[in-house]
Amino acid sequence: MKVYTNGIETNYSVQGEGPWLVFSHSLACNLSMWAPQAETFSRKYKVLCYDTRGHGQSGAPAQPYTLEQLADDAKALFDALGIKQCHWVGLSMGGMIGQTFALRHPGIFKTMTLADTTSRYPPEGLPLWQQRIEIATERGMEPIVAAMLERWFTEPFRRSGASVIDAIAGAIRTTPVAGFVGCCHAIPKIDLTRRLREIKTPTLVMVGEHDPGTPPEMAREIHDNLPGSELVIVPAAAHLSNVERPEAFNTALTRFLERNV
Repeated sequence: MKVYTNGIETNYSVQGEGPWLVFSHSLACNLSMWAPQAETFSRKYKVLCYDTRGHGQSGAPAQPYTLEQLADDAKALFDALGIKQCHWVGLSMGGMIGQTFALRHPGIFKTMTLADTTSRYPPEGLPLWQQRIEIATERGMEPIVAAMLERWFTEPFRRSGASVIDAIAGAIRTTPVAGFVGCCHAIPKIDLTRRLREIKTPTLVMVGEHDPGTPPEMAREIHDNLPGSELVIVPAAAHLSNVERPEAFNTALTRFLERNV
């Protein structure tokens, strides 16, 4: 389904009945990334998955994006669907959007789950993002696929989970270059650590034990600066912990939601 929100068409899916539970995906993925969660949680929740600006079947304007813009996209989608309150689950870029949203639109999130994400990047990381922009602009998404898969999944899973790896590789390949580049301008500018104490939403911080992109120390920094938050390390997982270890991810999320419904 699609709806016009904040200047673009946003693609989304809804399944189940109950309190709203919203899933926000990582860079270079789309709403299908949440299949291991949507089926499980739609038994008790009204699950909304959507394609972030520049991804999947949502609009992909050719311009730099900001995290504030991406958060406002989500707010416009909520308004279009009549969502007054919801539980938010964001992984990587989705976690950055969640932090930004919670600060810009307080009171809407009943809970917030931040998975495999960060509240800030050091300045020395900027050249890496610029390099990704240049590669995608000049050569398309294909040269990015292998390096992303290596960071996103542990080596044992890359050997054993061929069908899942192929699906994620396809999502990376089909991400519009304009959308990937637009979000690569937004992501490295995140700098919210000092503001996390302003967030009063019950928060679960999760991270893959072997995540090299947003490692456990970044999760601990969020946890240490967000009073009352909970921290869960997902064992034997890298960056896409919800995909690599769905049972562990779903168990931790279920327990957290049940304590905070």
